[in-house]
Amino acid sequence: MTWSEAQLMAWLNPVLWPFIRILAVFSSAPVFSSRAFPVRARILLAMVVAVAAQASLPDMPVIALTSDQALGVLVQQITVGLALGFVVRLIFACVEFAGELVGAQMGLNYAAFFDPSLGGSASASARLFAYLGSLVFVAVNGHIMVLMAVLRSFEVFPVDQGWWETLSKLQIHTLGAELFATALWMALPMLGMLMFANMVLGIMSRIAPQMNVFAIGFPVTLTVGLIGMLATLPILEAPLLALLVRAVDLFSRG
Repeated sequence: MTWSEAQLMAWLNPVLWPFIRILAVFSSAPVFSSRAFPVRARILLAMVVAVAAQASLPDMPVIALTSDQALGVLVQQITVGLALGFVVRLIFACVEFAGELVGAQMGLNYAAFFDPSLGGSASASARLFAYLGSLVFVAVNGHIMVLMAVLRSFEVFPVDQGWWETLSKLQIHTLGAELFATALWMALPMLGMLMFANMVLGIMSRIAPQMNVFAIGFPVTLTVGLIGMLATLPILEAPLLALLVRAVDLFSRG
C-alpha cells in the first residue's frame, strides 16, 4: 500500500494545527504550565485533546509542511495559543496584585521571599491570594473553560497564514482596565477596614500622645487585615469567574 504526499497531509493537517495551538496554551497558561506538570504529559494531553476535538472543529486547510504557507500558519497557531495563556496569566496576576495591595496596608510586604515561578520576590499575602486563586480556578472548572476557548478560537481565528491580522484582532490590551479595576474591587473591602483602623490609631495618637502607636499599630493592622481576609476571601470566586468568562468571550467571539 502506498500513499501520496497529498493524502498524508490531508490526514495530518486536521490534527497538527490544533495540536500546536493547544500545546502553546498548555505552555503559557497557569496550572497547565506548572513545573509539577511534566512536559511529556503536557504534550500527550495536547495530542489527546486535539484528536478528541476533531468532531467539533471546522475543516482545516491542507497545507504542505514544505510550502511557504506552513511557516505563517505555524506562527499563527503559536500566537493564538500563547495569547490565550497570557490572558489567563493576567487574570492570576490580577489576584496577586490584590494580595500585594492588602499586604502593603497590613505591613506583610516585609515578609517577602523569592518565588521561582515569578522569577522575583513576592509577599506572603500575594502568594496566599495566588494559591487561593488557583484552587478557585480548578474548582469552577476554569481549565475546562480554557479548553473550550481554545477550541472555539478556531472559528474566530481560522487556520491561515494571516498571523499579523490575528494578533491585531485579539485586542488583549482592552483587558487592562478591567483587570486593574477587578483587582481593586477584590482588595477594596480589606483596604477600607485597614484605612479605618489606621484612622482610629491616628486619632488615639492625638488623644494620648504618650501612647506608642508604632508598638501597637502593627498588631492591630495585622489582626484587622486577617479578619478582613477571612470575611472577603469566600467571595473571590465571583470576580475570578467573571474574568474567565471575559477571556473565553474574547477568543470565542473575537
